[in-house]
Amino acid sequence: MFIAGFPAGAWGTNCYLVAPAAGEECVIVDPGMDATEGVEAMIREHRLKPVAVVLTHGHIDHVASVMPICGAKGVPAWIHPDDRFMLTDPEKALGRSLGAQLLGELTIGEPDDVRELTDGSVLDLAGLKLTVDHTPGHTKGSVTFRTPATEEIPPVLFSGDLLFAGSIGRTDLPGGDHDAIMRSLARVCLPLDDATVVLSGHGTQTTIGRERATNPYLRQAAGAIPTAGDAAPAAVRRGM
Repeated sequence: MFIAGFPAGAWGTNCYLVAPAAGEECVIVDPGMDATEGVEAMIREHRLKPVAVVLTHGHIDHVASVMPICGAKGVPAWIHPDDRFMLTDPEKALGRSLGAQLLGELTIGEPDDVRELTDGSVLDLAGLKLTVDHTPGHTKGSVTFRTPATEEIPPVLFSGDLLFAGSIGRTDLPGGDHDAIMRSLARVCLPLDDATVVLSGHGTQTTIGRERATNPYLRQAAGAIPTAGDAAPAAVRRGM
């Protein structure tokens, strides 16, 4: 499997292009703010053909380039139904003050072809199998995408803003829920093999084994440290 990624926009949102190999069809994960140029550069460099855009959630820093990319490539966008409204009304998901700062001159709206994700489904796209897990907490419609292990690489989790290296996504925006994100961590992340590579929405690559041992939120979800409310673990939250 081939994965290329880069941080886009002021929030450094990670956008990924995933394919069976260079020179083949690919899936684009989370093309956020100012991601179009980077996506086009990687398509040219690695001779890729996009067939779909998949979104871990609907915040504008993860979806801002969906319209231009889907429109130019004629490909569908996949999003959970609970976050679909954010494609056309992103300010509602951010609050008025933050939304006004971020939206600026962005072109907001749904691409022509929007398809909805369901928990436990397996997307068969570009010769890849992506397992969808609904992971509410950061937003109501947050999801993760999992790929199976191959001979060359271990399983991969595209975690969006559920799990970061050393931290988790914020839960203080509209639709956020700390108890829900802790349940999502326990249900989706804890059962995964330690070798699973975590490619998150912000920050650096990590593994489930590393986070199981060191991430205070994941350790709390596992019962390794006492539960003491949202602010208990001393870790920096990233992203929007």
